[in-house]
Amino acid sequence: MRCLRCCLLAVRVISGRMSAAPAVAGGDKRKEIEEEPGLGLQGNGQPPTKKPRNKKGKSGRYVPPPGKKNPGISFSHQHFRETQYYFENGLRKVFPYYFDFQTYCKGRWVGKTLREVFSSEFRVEPMKYYIQAAKAGRIRLNEEPADLNTVLKNNDFMRNTVHRHEPPVTAQPLEILTQDQEVVVVDKPASIPVHPCGRFRHNTIIFILGKEHGLTELHTIHRLDRLASGVLMFAKTLEVSKRLDQQVRERQVQKEYVCRVQGEFPDDEIACEEPILIISYKVGVCRVDPSGKPCRTLFQKLSYNGTSSVVRCFPYTGRTHQIRVHLQYLGHPIVNDPVYNTEAWGPQRGKRGKVDKTDDELLKALVDVHRLKESLDLLDLPEEDHCCTVEKASTENTGSSTLPLSSQIEGTADEKSEVTEGQVGKAADGKSVELTKSVELTKSVELTKSAAREWEEKPVVVKDTLCGECKLVRKDPSPKDLIMYLHALHYKGLDWEYSSKLPKWAAADWQED
Repeated sequence: MRCLRCCLLAVRVISGRMSAAPAVAGGDKRKEIEEEPGLGLQGNGQPPTKKPRNKKGKSGRYVPPPGKKNPGISFSHQHFRETQYYFENGLRKVFPYYFDFQTYCKGRWVGKTLREVFSSEFRVEPMKYYIQAAKAGRIRLNEEPADLNTVLKNNDFMRNTVHRHEPPVTAQPLEILTQDQEVVVVDKPASIPVHPCGRFRHNTIIFILGKEHGLTELHTIHRLDRLASGVLMFAKTLEVSKRLDQQVRERQVQKEYVCRVQGEFPDDEIACEEPILIISYKVGVCRVDPSGKPCRTLFQKLSYNGTSSVVRCFPYTGRTHQIRVHLQYLGHPIVNDPVYNTEAWGPQRGKRGKVDKTDDELLKALVDVHRLKESLDLLDLPEEDHCCTVEKASTENTGSSTLPLSSQIEGTADEKSEVTEGQVGKAADGKSVELTKSVELTKSVELTKSAAREWEEKPVVVKDTLCGECKLVRKDPSPKDLIMYLHALHYKGLDWEYSSKLPKWAAADWQED
């Protein structure tokens, strides 16, 4: 009887340990998970912390087993409440917020110390930052404050809390073209990514639909370039998503775009079938190359205003940047294309595929061009490359924007997730204000329910003393600099079709300011 009781007790103990493990994805190919994002600030301005869950076993450091994988990634109101929008200078902006990057230990990290991993693979910040972040409790291993000298094991779960800033996007409203039980179709404004990627999270179509329209758990059917605009479809169910995705894969969807290109486009209909090769997934750059993937685009001129032409585009395949690369090859790149219509491609700007540079030289030239123009965000570079290339700006820069104080925001996050243009950057007496509140890094107080409710009602804008971005003063881009003259006008499937209005720049008599 005693043996049986001991066995039962051992089973309960093991069961308890298993239930205490974080419910996140496991397996060989683990991805970042979105289970428990940062919920803002604690009462003292600290990022939220969590109670330790693990205990050391007798045979060394204890690593809990991974939890069950959550099928798919969906964003809920918990994610949407991380921060709020405000509008300024024709731009949609996001309050800086605390966010948890989470991941399991990858196979190549096993046997290395945390210090080695951060120094070799996490280049967003210098090593000095990670040392300070670890001391402040922002880097956690299996939900315990991390020692950077700890040797990583399989199934180790890492969490890194960062102070996150997002680039601004155009303030143009997001128009819903149609919505039923199966799909949501929107007219996507230029400059806004479809879903979270790189430095963008809340300034994305998925988050705007969730935060401002209450539409969640949408399935992406197709994508548009961030700087492009037009018809964008989402499925409301997995079944609808699979059905529409199959139509796209089998090329049963007819797509029509309009764009404004440089020079006078030929009157005759032109078909371009040059293969396209991706030369950098990191920067997102392609070119015509015999070893690329086959593709086909049909072009028809609509109008010419003496300087530029409006062209209809019918892509029969869906290669990355297909329309933009084919137009560049034909010698008529999109007027304001920040990648394929720059001097980095040489005097002919890539016409007929002539580029007197290696791929590496071309990529470097593109980055150099946008660094000089202070427009690196247009290249969609990974975050670490922004940190490596952006120079520290002076606080004397008059192009900076001042964030609103928490006392200026009316309503809760659920009732009102915006700040009107008149409220931004002004105190009660109408004078400009500058936020100087800093975060104390040495304290660690658990986020209480009352503090969480206070965050939902009045987000506290702070300057984080560990955050390098908080020390920069960036000049706002012009809204027109965030727009590329490429628009998805019409999509038609087997039993459906959706259209959007022609943008202003597509009018026959349009002239650029």
